[in-house]
Amino acid sequence: MRVLLITSIVIALAGLVRAQNQATAPQPSPSAPAGNADEGKKLFVSYGCYQCHGREAQGSSSTGPRLGPRPIAFTAFSRYVRRPTGQMPPYTAKVVSDTDMANIYAYVQSRTPPPAVQSIPVLREP
Repeated sequence: MRVLLITSIVIALAGLVRAQNQATAPQPSPSAPAGNADEGKKLFVSYGCYQCHGREAQGSSSTGPRLGPRPIAFTAFSRYVRRPTGQMPPYTAKVVSDTDMANIYAYVQSRTPPPAVQSIPVLREP
């Protein structure tokens, strides 16, 4: 009887946790506006994004987070660029237009993923 009671409590708690996780899970955002990756690359350099995030948007633990090749959703990306919470300066719409933002996002999305560790000979185990 005691085992049945404990099992029932565990199942109920698991259901509550699952329901809470589903309720707080980020909702899918609308897709990013069309942008031009080539133009975005130029903007990424001209606005100085590369200085903290690297030329390939790969980021660094000492300067700025990785942005690509699979960036966060466009709405979150844009919101953070406009009103950052860290050391990054804000890039308001007066500084970076919505079109420029879409182009920069297209560039970040276009970055190729790094090679798998197993494909780098020097990093393979002997």
